[in-house]
Amino acid sequence: MPREIITLQVGQCGNQIGLEFWKQLCAEHGINREGFLEEFATQGGDRKDVFFYQADDEHYIPRALLLDLEPRVINSITNSDYAKLFNSENMYVSPEGGGAGNNWASGYSQAEKVNEATLEMIDREADGSDSLEGFVLCHSIAGGTGSGMGSFLLEQLNDHYPKKLIQTYSVFPNESDVVVQPYNSILTLKRLTLNADAVVVLDNHALFRISAERLHIAQPTVAETNSLVSTVMSASTTTLRYPGYMNNDLIGLLASLIPTPRCHFLMTGYTPLTVDRQRQNVHKTTVLDVMRRLLQPQNIMVSTSMRNGKYISILNIIQGEVDPTQVHNSLQGLRERKLASFIDWGPASIQVALSRKSPYVKTAHRVSGLMLANHTSIHSLFSQIIKQYDTLRRHNAFLNNYVKESIFSDSLDEFDSSREVVASLVDEYIAAEGSDYVNYGMDKGQSGSNNNNM
Repeated sequence: MPREIITLQVGQCGNQIGLEFWKQLCAEHGINREGFLEEFATQGGDRKDVFFYQADDEHYIPRALLLDLEPRVINSITNSDYAKLFNSENMYVSPEGGGAGNNWASGYSQAEKVNEATLEMIDREADGSDSLEGFVLCHSIAGGTGSGMGSFLLEQLNDHYPKKLIQTYSVFPNESDVVVQPYNSILTLKRLTLNADAVVVLDNHALFRISAERLHIAQPTVAETNSLVSTVMSASTTTLRYPGYMNNDLIGLLASLIPTPRCHFLMTGYTPLTVDRQRQNVHKTTVLDVMRRLLQPQNIMVSTSMRNGKYISILNIIQGEVDPTQVHNSLQGLRERKLASFIDWGPASIQVALSRKSPYVKTAHRVSGLMLANHTSIHSLFSQIIKQYDTLRRHNAFLNNYVKESIFSDSLDEFDSSREVVASLVDEYIAAEGSDYVNYGMDKGQSGSNNNNM
């Protein structure tokens, strides 16, 4: 029986990366732009119904909700070649259409006002699932809608579906994107810490760096970085869609990566990365080569110094026709070279999940790999956000539009509460580097509660 997953795309960024994700899934499963199975897609053996369901006319519809407070991106989807793919009843655009103005509080308040409508959409999708496993949220943490509306939806999902997993693909901003982004980011990070089970961190700065340095694109576009994100999203779900004997559901995928509730922020790496014009320069790929490259800091899609800190866990999803003996030998080679430094209180091993590649998408390489890693150095990303937040908050700068909303009408306590939760998260990741971390929860009181389903 499939364990269905409902995807929520929120805001401009969430809907842009969501569309790229669905394009990739359609290609991999042999589904055309209108949702019908291509004539050549006859091999079977895949689980389309984890992410799609079939309408009465046999066309596949994504289990997806497209939500935004301004119409531009969703209108571009409804006017695209993929317009007939999605269920129009699962699209919500605010009637005012003014957006959230890069203001978390506005996005949160507007989401609160339309809670009944959005929850009805979620409930309808959930009721149409035979064995719902959880939700995936795609959003940005820095703007107004993806952060504010996304935060409200995280709380609602946690409240209404406490036994279901919540995973996010969260895009972290470049430093100079929006002047108030430290406010938006700190408020969203509180919800990602307390209300999500797993957060895949996608750092815009790292995505642009990889596009420039690894793909040699002089001026990377948003479309090209979104393509990287969709590659990560599709690769991280291959074991769910092409099931084997391990990691064929979301809880199996995440449980070993997240040994403690709070430390659930994951980094990713992918190799080999190519663009069409590079395919004439293809080199032979081996399992060892792929696994070694996944550990190289320049392939990690988060801007942190991997030399500082330790791995809590690593899961490599290797795609292609691979002999398990090659995997064993590769792991042995990595162990001997001591290429990864692990925490002292857990197993120092790289887990590997083998997955088939789609027979309908031709790739230049025989073997490719995705790394999902829980690494303590990610706390530097959160510390940077705290530092930027403190600079603004010290001067109470740019707060006018926040105090207009009900959540801040009486006080700014929500800011202080959010900073406290994120600072506690930083402390816990730092503590996880020590051998006495197993006593951390007893030694230190934790603020807030966490939705721990695993």
